[in-house]
Amino acid sequence: MSITLAKANRIVQAGLDFAREENLEPLTLAVLDPGGTLVVLAREDGAGLLRPDIAVAKAWGVLGLGINNREIGRRAAAAPEFFTSVAALAGGRVLSVPGGVFVRDEEGRLLGAVGATGDTSLNDERAAVAGIRAAGLVPETGAEEADE
Repeated sequence: MSITLAKANRIVQAGLDFAREENLEPLTLAVLDPGGTLVVLAREDGAGLLRPDIAVAKAWGVLGLGINNREIGRRAAAAPEFFTSVAALAGGRVLSVPGGVFVRDEEGRLLGAVGATGDTSLNDERAAVAGIRAAGLVPETGAEEADE
């Protein structure tokens, strides 16, 4: 299974709508399928030149490693040399900060990932989560485990 173009477009639009409602800095959102292929990318007016690459890297990293951004961050802090090597092997497409969010259906099947960037990492993540929920799908950030 993979995310549909319609759902990916809904995620991006709802994420951007959330960003405007919250008065966040201009965002860029990327939606990737489970194989890491770009489905939708949107860069708001005023978003920085590198933002598309960062958004894709946030989503690609969680898919590539199969773990959420928060766990990537924990592992990067515990073993920075290993993380640097992984990031190099991935061509820089792995980031250790929030903003890359798994997208699952209600049965827990992986449909892809969203990467958001442009504001603080936690606000980026909030926009991605809002978009995923608006599309009727389930976000997985790793924050869920921290709350348990």
